[in-house]
Amino acid sequence: MSVSTAAPAQTVCSPLAVLGRDVTVPLVTGGEVTYAALDYAASAPALQRVWDDVAAYAPYYGSVHRGAGYLSQLSTDLFESARRTVAEFLDCRDGDQVVFTRSTTDSLNLLAAALPAGCEVFVFETEHHASLLPWKDARVTYLDAPRTPHQAVQSLERALADRDPYGPALVCVTGASNVTGELWPVRELAAAAHAHGARIVLDAAQLAPHHPVSVRDLDVDWVAFSGHKLYAPFGSGVLAGRADWLREAEPYLAGGGASRRVTRRADGGVDVEWHDSAARHEAGSPNVIGAYSIASACKALTEAGFDTLVARERHLIDTVRAGLAEVPEVRILSLFGDDAPRVGVISFVVEGWNSSHFAAALSAEYGIGVRDGLFCAHPLVRTLLGSDPGSQGECGAPEAAPGEKSLNAIRVSFGAGTPDEHVERFVTAVRELVRDGAKWQYRTEDGRCVPAV
Repeated sequence: MSVSTAAPAQTVCSPLAVLGRDVTVPLVTGGEVTYAALDYAASAPALQRVWDDVAAYAPYYGSVHRGAGYLSQLSTDLFESARRTVAEFLDCRDGDQVVFTRSTTDSLNLLAAALPAGCEVFVFETEHHASLLPWKDARVTYLDAPRTPHQAVQSLERALADRDPYGPALVCVTGASNVTGELWPVRELAAAAHAHGARIVLDAAQLAPHHPVSVRDLDVDWVAFSGHKLYAPFGSGVLAGRADWLREAEPYLAGGGASRRVTRRADGGVDVEWHDSAARHEAGSPNVIGAYSIASACKALTEAGFDTLVARERHLIDTVRAGLAEVPEVRILSLFGDDAPRVGVISFVVEGWNSSHFAAALSAEYGIGVRDGLFCAHPLVRTLLGSDPGSQGECGAPEAAPGEKSLNAIRVSFGAGTPDEHVERFVTAVRELVRDGAKWQYRTEDGRCVPAV
């Protein structure tokens, strides 16, 4: 496997301090309770350390790369230092570029726009839409969902063996599923890709917040992730990896910052010389605070120690899975089986319950925030549920009223900032809802199941 699952020797640590940890929310049944944020796979709360770093920098905010003033130069140094911090966090190779983007989705669309002509792309149907959909201008082979890590490698090898061996090719794969939390055999898939002359990009949106990601060790060509899943604020992301395709592609956006020199021609037109550094794809005024917040999160996780964080998260995973296993009506969704290594992302369905109804009751009656729907991974969830792949549905939107058959699932996810009490409350709430039913009436409003008033 791409990530070691050996049990760390040290004591399980306390949760890291995150924003919102003391927020209370009202219950429809009366009173208030501390909110249990168990939707980390969508967006993790920002670390208090990250927020404090951003607040300390904010008075010194200035435009980067364009000013001679002190604040501008300070911001430029901070921005480029953030780039180096991210490169260290990802264990990038010499010559790799770190491009700051808006998100994982933006990163993968940037890479898609940089593909050489005639590039073939290979992607499993199990991917999040961010890595399933950007390749519209390439010839794409979609691979069926594997049922074991070994089967994933075999499936990719067979597909690559049938391709044109002389043309460019790219494999896109997740590091950890945003639906099942299961870890994928990234190193083995990278070896298969390279053996057949293909490159590989790793969608690390769900992996990087939970496990160390080494570009060098995994031998991937690029890695993409989002700040808002790495305990940083919204609006920032990273694409890091080999420079050649990025350097040879047209800029992702045309404008200031991406251009080194612009001159008028005698015929009235303009000639442009573009940067060949990461700036080539960072046109416009960059999100300096976003880049700084990602770097701050990288430092915080590194200093906390991933071995310690992984040990604590494994304890939370075991608590949730053991609790759900005691409820016969609950079915946990999985590709690789119960023994597969995973991060803190667990999706399930409850017999006799519409998933939106169940999630609404967890929120309204227990103050627990989870997610229901297809999680922007429609083909995977439909495969796991055994439903018709042609059925309609939107990300997170219910397809049935309370009590009717649901084609959606419920997802609980957690991480470095999750207290034990939150997952224990979740397990208790699931048990009580299945045993006793909801205490409140619910109705559908604008496609969502909400408490009736």
